[in-house]
Amino acid sequence: MSDLICPSCASGSARIFYRMFGAPHHSVLLLETREQALSYPQGHIALTFCEVCGFVWNSAFDPTVHEYSAKYEATQAYSPTFNAFHRRLAENLIGRFDLHHKTVIEIGCGQGEFLQLLSELGPNRGLGFDPAYRANGYTPPNVEFIADFYSEKYLHYAGDFVCCKMTLEHILPTQEFVRTVRRAVGERPETVVFFQVPNAQYVLKDLAFWDVYYEHCSYFTSGSLARLFRRCGFDVLNLWTDYDDQYLMIEARPGDGTGVRLLANEHDLEATAALVKEFEQTVPVRITEWRERLRRLHAEGRKAVIWGGGSKGVAFLTTLGLRDEIPYAVDVNPNKHGTFLAGHGQEVIAPERLTTYQPDVVIVMNPIYCPEIRQQLDALGLDAELWPV
Repeated sequence: MSDLICPSCASGSARIFYRMFGAPHHSVLLLETREQALSYPQGHIALTFCEVCGFVWNSAFDPTVHEYSAKYEATQAYSPTFNAFHRRLAENLIGRFDLHHKTVIEIGCGQGEFLQLLSELGPNRGLGFDPAYRANGYTPPNVEFIADFYSEKYLHYAGDFVCCKMTLEHILPTQEFVRTVRRAVGERPETVVFFQVPNAQYVLKDLAFWDVYYEHCSYFTSGSLARLFRRCGFDVLNLWTDYDDQYLMIEARPGDGTGVRLLANEHDLEATAALVKEFEQTVPVRITEWRERLRRLHAEGRKAVIWGGGSKGVAFLTTLGLRDEIPYAVDVNPNKHGTFLAGHGQEVIAPERLTTYQPDVVIVMNPIYCPEIRQQLDALGLDAELWPV
């Protein structure tokens, strides 16, 4: 079938292993009313595994329904845990690649928090591309933003360091996009390219159905990401995971794909195939367990909320088909407060609202934030149980 041709390696050896119906097309848009949230357009997810290169993608994805605009709210900059990671990563990259008084380009920069870190700590000149960027607040004089998708028309911008974080998973023609970046870099061997994506091995191993949502049409393991970059004319320098193994990172330079020896963690095709099979067989059981657990909690008259009013929360609630059982999603991002989650219409509230609601259980959509959340609940005088997914 033509829709099962791998977008990463063009192989026809692929199969669907997980389906989900009724997934909101976008899970981090700011929806102003519950009615908007309940009626928001939905799509179909058909996770497909390429047995040749290990790439996983949603073969039911329709790129024409995407609505990246200023209403797209995905910043994590209100979390001390995330900010500490961001700063550590920026300092690491600046130190290892001598990013001082250089030109740094970030593709998919969001609101520019990471680009500004790289620019201020270097110091460097920064140029960011993102259609969802909105100019509000302070922007350093050495940073420029272009509120548009990065494409061929911007190839004339040359950078000493090209960064692309949490963006490639939103792009289905992955090979085409990475080749575009390769053309932009040209034959400048000193230029370093750094990409960060969600780690598909983490998702598969953890049976994390809450990490499968419509916007993420492309899923990478260490091996499939490295193979893509080598195929597109890069030599892979480094390949590692961070943030409790949730994020996968790659560093590369322009080359012919053969200039650097294969890294040990690129040899993961057999392991990925086994994880795909395990996910296919076991994730329905995990979904049923969570659904029954929460409905039982509701039947007992105990109250629950989720902490995380973003994509994970939307995928969790949508997959389980929950609405009344969990009426609220808590988020530290003030831009989300008073908005509603696409799909089942839960209101996003500030942590302070919990003093009125008094939940018995807080379901944490990302376990790495448990210490931070516990600290906030203690400060509010709340002793709710934490249930990390």
